[in-house]
Amino acid sequence: MTTPPPTIQLSADEARRIVLRAQGFLGAPDRKAGVRGILRHLGAVQLDTISVLARSHELIPYARLGAVDRRTVEKAYWTDTHAFEYWSHAACILPIEEWPHFAFRRRSYRNRPHWNHQLPDGVYDQVIKQLRAEGPLTATELGGAKRTSEWWDWSGTKVAVERALMYGEVVCVERRGWKRVYDLAERAVPDSLLHDDLDDTECLRRLVRLAGQSLGVGTRADIADYHRLKGEQVDAVIADSGLVPVTVEGWGKPAWADPAALETPPRGRHRTTLLSPFDSLIWERARTERVFGFTHRLEAYVPKPKRVYGYFAMPVLAGGHLVGRVDPAREGSTLVAKQVTLDGPKAVPAVAQALVEAASWVNCTDVRVEKVAAPELREALAREVTRATS
Repeated sequence: MTTPPPTIQLSADEARRIVLRAQGFLGAPDRKAGVRGILRHLGAVQLDTISVLARSHELIPYARLGAVDRRTVEKAYWTDTHAFEYWSHAACILPIEEWPHFAFRRRSYRNRPHWNHQLPDGVYDQVIKQLRAEGPLTATELGGAKRTSEWWDWSGTKVAVERALMYGEVVCVERRGWKRVYDLAERAVPDSLLHDDLDDTECLRRLVRLAGQSLGVGTRADIADYHRLKGEQVDAVIADSGLVPVTVEGWGKPAWADPAALETPPRGRHRTTLLSPFDSLIWERARTERVFGFTHRLEAYVPKPKRVYGYFAMPVLAGGHLVGRVDPAREGSTLVAKQVTLDGPKAVPAVAQALVEAASWVNCTDVRVEKVAAPELREALAREVTRATS
């Protein structure tokens, strides 16, 4: 692919601020649009089974809007056919209007020659028949979920309904007790959107444009990673995506930006908050290091003796920078900062503020600081926490 020479040059600081605004962390939040506005703005909100303070899809709007009631978050996602769950960056909540643009992925799944699970004869048709008569239903209500906790030991019913989900014949319309609730696409998706009419090129062009808008500015790898596209898929459509080539100081790779993001300098108030490790601001390690100079790695799946920062270390965003990490836990009505890493003494007030605000959001009345990587800062952090709660 031949890339036209970029005519716009951005400093590293300009790029960082564009990224923060694009991700909803700079400027006044759109409280009127609320959680649904956040979902549309980001284009995808990742789901994950881990829940420490809250589920990741709840932490995403909290980080941008502040203390949104958690029941309000769930209702915003799942009522009025506003969203659906599908495979994007990972398992993600997606705006329902993007259903047509994932046709390329549904076709790919339908044409897939090999699967990890065998599909017993007749089970697929039986699942569709039961959903048509009784849905929406969970896999358990359909008559069989996982036989064990291992993904490779799914029941025939679970295999069938998940296959139907990938094909687009079935939609996940909500999570109930963390179980997927399935319904037929013909009922769950508005008629105007229920089609696979768009060819692969049009789908990819839209997703590349959406990724660029959500990122503000990004490299080829950044843009591909947002909806887990292949590099060559990005290459095929980026020239026609509406994104513009730019050069960013220190990035060392070609980049593209959302032209709307370049029209006005990013200004406004910065959010101070704990971030879910699954937040789209920090999804990609190389990008996080490039934009923020911050190495981020989820250690939940790392053996405990090898963890450096903790099981669910949450980066702390303040003043437009990542200034530390907190590995939280809950003990009754106390939020416990099991392990805290600070980027120097100046980070203490911001980390204390982030802890106290998060505690209030999850209805904890106390905050306890345990281990601090720089022991000399532990007393100062505990003092700031006390001051912020008084």
